[in-house]
Amino acid sequence: MQKTSARLLALLSLLQARRDWPGALLAERLDVSPRTVRRDVDRLRELGYPIVAVKGPDGGYRLDAGTRLPPLLFDDEQAVALAIALQIAATTGAGIEEAAARALNTVRQVMPARLRGRIDALQVTVVERPETRAVPRVDGGVLMALGAAVRAREVLRFDYASPPGADERGAQAPPRRVQPHHLVTWGGRWYLVAWDLDREDWRTFRADRITPRTPTGPRFTPRELPGGEVAAFVAGRFRGSGGSDWPCRGEVILDLPAAAVSRYARDGVVEELGPDRCRLVLGSWSWAGLAATIGRFDADIEVVGPAELKRAFAHLARRYAAAAGEGA
Repeated sequence: MQKTSARLLALLSLLQARRDWPGALLAERLDVSPRTVRRDVDRLRELGYPIVAVKGPDGGYRLDAGTRLPPLLFDDEQAVALAIALQIAATTGAGIEEAAARALNTVRQVMPARLRGRIDALQVTVVERPETRAVPRVDGGVLMALGAAVRAREVLRFDYASPPGADERGAQAPPRRVQPHHLVTWGGRWYLVAWDLDREDWRTFRADRITPRTPTGPRFTPRELPGGEVAAFVAGRFRGSGGSDWPCRGEVILDLPAAAVSRYARDGVVEELGPDRCRLVLGSWSWAGLAATIGRFDADIEVVGPAELKRAFAHLARRYAAAAGEGA
């Protein structure tokens, strides 16, 4: 027969594996008597595990949710996954970096040596792009409130701060009323995807600008998201369209190797035409923006089309020429 401590861990592992366990089946699995199972259940309760008795012909037990966090039991793979997740928590922008570091240290201290070696071998270094270093952190309480409203399918009311530099004169804007559908991350920021009840349209809101109001509103039946897939929808919104493609797409030939262009083409299509020549098909939210993006490659450009892209290059050429003249 197993020692008491080992048997308790085995019992806890079984209770975590399924919702309800008949007492007789637990006794059979542990190779003990039903009376021993009852005593072990009482010991786990003393440790803080909320185990409730299940009524029925055979009786049984269930590991329920409690009011405090008791000691947890993880298998090897769960422990490694948890430690890895805590290491990369700094990339979420959720303002939980310090808490994640403390949690990782706690988990590591109780890991057996064989698992600590696996975790120590994986050291994650977060390298932020220059344009995302100043990304505002989101209060964890705000994320919890948004996530709870999404899960409960309850109308959410919140104040929405204006972006820095915006004209904030006049009366304070009324709170927004939305049906929250998804909480997502994009480019290091958190966003709420929701149906705006007052504007009767889909909107994406920066989570760091949201101040939730309480209480939440009534429950709602979720609408179907355009395209049906949240990742494609959000990508389309940030490209400047409601669909999954850029509103402006053009084709050019660059006097650069395809390998040099493809590293910076994002979701563009690069086709090799020769050792130092390639075709690039790229999209953007505007024709001027597309022309400026292509101009960053610092190479001779041949515009294949469309005409809107050619006009955008001409417009930028005049603007840059004027700027050079003013600086002369």
